[in-house]
Amino acid sequence: MDAEVSDPSDLISFNALLTDEEAAARDRVREFVRAEIKPNIARWYEEARFPLEIVPELGRLGLLGMHLSGYGCAGRSAVEYGLAGAELEAGDSGLRTFVSVQGSLAMSAISKHGSDDQKEEWLPRMAAGEAIGCFGLTEPTAGSDPGAMRTFARRDGADWLLSGSKRWIGLASVAQVAVIWAQTDDGVRGFVVPTSSPGFTATPIEPKLSMRASIQCDVRLDDVRLPASAVLPGAVGLRGPFSCLNEARYGIIWGAMGAARDAFEDALAYSKERLQFGRTLAGYQLTQEKLVNMALEINKGFLLALHLGRLKDAGQLAPHQVSVGKLNNCREAIEICREARTILGGNGITLDYSPLRHANNLESVRTYEGTDEVHTLILGQQLTGVAAFR
Repeated sequence: MDAEVSDPSDLISFNALLTDEEAAARDRVREFVRAEIKPNIARWYEEARFPLEIVPELGRLGLLGMHLSGYGCAGRSAVEYGLAGAELEAGDSGLRTFVSVQGSLAMSAISKHGSDDQKEEWLPRMAAGEAIGCFGLTEPTAGSDPGAMRTFARRDGADWLLSGSKRWIGLASVAQVAVIWAQTDDGVRGFVVPTSSPGFTATPIEPKLSMRASIQCDVRLDDVRLPASAVLPGAVGLRGPFSCLNEARYGIIWGAMGAARDAFEDALAYSKERLQFGRTLAGYQLTQEKLVNMALEINKGFLLALHLGRLKDAGQLAPHQVSVGKLNNCREAIEICREARTILGGNGITLDYSPLRHANNLESVRTYEGTDEVHTLILGQQLTGVAAFR
């Protein structure tokens, strides 16, 4: 692909930093988004509907658990996963969120911490898009502080009884399996819960001003009875869910820049066509300054994402570095989308254009998987050696 045509914001020949395999993987996802998502996303967003009909195609493209290996997963690199995430979020945050919840959270939990039987039962079907998973950690009173969760699992003979509530759980109402984290007498444990289990109830949260083409739910667990085999054997304590959250946070680093790039491209194209006072908006200095500033941050954001992806592929990515990427790229992306909307003027508040839709979505993206405040404190602790969370 011609970089100038495919990436109007690219001022630094970013494509030259990618291998042919990485560029090809990105381009496959980009073509899917252009053909199947962009013509429909405004309608899906307006209808507040996630298009479940595309899930099998996401499976055929190898995007579900694509960074995991074995059990039908594609085993692709962190950089390829990131590039795919950027293209999906250029379509809409709801698309990348689906892939993230399915692959980086639910599938990752089973892959990292599950038994062989759990992996064999769920991962191949989830990779193919034949089964959908969700990840239940956040609670109504325990968002940024998951250690305060109240969901509890107690033993009842050889079984477990799971009770409590979760909130903002992506995909829960359409999932076949849930990974639920709960307090036990021995600390936090993870449980693989078929959503058909008696006592499991998922209710979509509506109406929403953000992430409308996506599904988030309240989940109730009323004495859900589970066999001993439902426990994730490899996860004890909060390190288990945190290892999955870092996978999801990594994807956000790329995804946020995909949304920013798409908003920029809409604004750039509009500025070249819209006439004001006898000339196009693109011909005015103030418009050019906006476009330049947006493009600079997009280029820097993608460079940061690529650097962190290379570290991840080398097994050298530190948790605080994920916070660097998540905090910076979400913060910059939402400002880019808002600035892009100003170039569109009043037309920018319609669903004919993407910037405000992306900006609305990014309000959620910057909040989930760690708020700006939480990532700031993680980095503050890294710099000072002092934990200031309380």
